[in-house]
Amino acid sequence: MSAVTRWLGFLRTACIFFSSCALVVLVVIFGWLVFGRYVLNVTPTWVEQMALLLVCYIAFLGASAGVYEDTHLGVTFFRNALRPTLRRIVRAICDLALAGFGLVMLLSSIELVEFGWSTMLPMLDIPEGIRTLPAAICGALMLLFSGTRTIDQIVKLAAGVAPEKDGTD
Repeated sequence: MSAVTRWLGFLRTACIFFSSCALVVLVVIFGWLVFGRYVLNVTPTWVEQMALLLVCYIAFLGASAGVYEDTHLGVTFFRNALRPTLRRIVRAICDLALAGFGLVMLLSSIELVEFGWSTMLPMLDIPEGIRTLPAAICGALMLLFSGTRTIDQIVKLAAGVAPEKDGTD
């Protein structure tokens, strides 16, 4: 499982890297927008469309990294109050539900990408599907990250491995 874990960690790092690069580009293009508008007196019209595109990539890639790190929104109060074995079962069910959500997100987003591919984004002259592509990537990564965590939980349950002492399973 360690090779899979390293590979998943690499994917998470790639998501954070690309999100970070997109954030830097976002700051730079808004700087260009302000400079162009107030110094050159020529407003670059493409900045708004590029900013919307970059925000999509930042949000979805960051969200998928959050699923890998298990920092996504969740109510763990009840789960943490359970006995360790039952806690692991509930954790596996939650991860399975999250993987199912990722699958639905992936399939729905693929339809959006295909639907929008023939339409061009104004000012950027690139396919509209590029804007919905990060949702499909996020769905695939959510499915992958949560699915492997579910399998890991089930294998540990079947093998009778004791949960970790800090309760994080």
